[in-house]
Amino acid sequence: MFSKNDNSLIMFVNGLGVAVAYGMLGISLWLSTEVPLATKGFWGMAVLMLTLALVNFVKYRFDEKMSEDRIKRIEDAKNEKLLEDYVGEPL
Repeated sequence: MFSKNDNSLIMFVNGLGVAVAYGMLGISLWLSTEVPLATKGFWGMAVLMLTLALVNFVKYRFDEKMSEDRIKRIEDAKNEKLLEDYVGEPL
């Protein structure tokens, strides 16, 4: 569906979006004078921890999908070998 260049472009755009979101969050925390510094720090840590959790979530989902795909390919190869052996035997 997507070529390697398309995936690179999509990843670049997503990375740029994340950078812009972090920049906007940083600016809003910097410019908000009514919020105490400690609260700003907790908000910043929460956003970073949420980002870390989402990256891990996506990684583990991708690993699970790859594992399922690998098992399916092994089962397909085993079934093909069984069929080959069955059909190849003389009657």
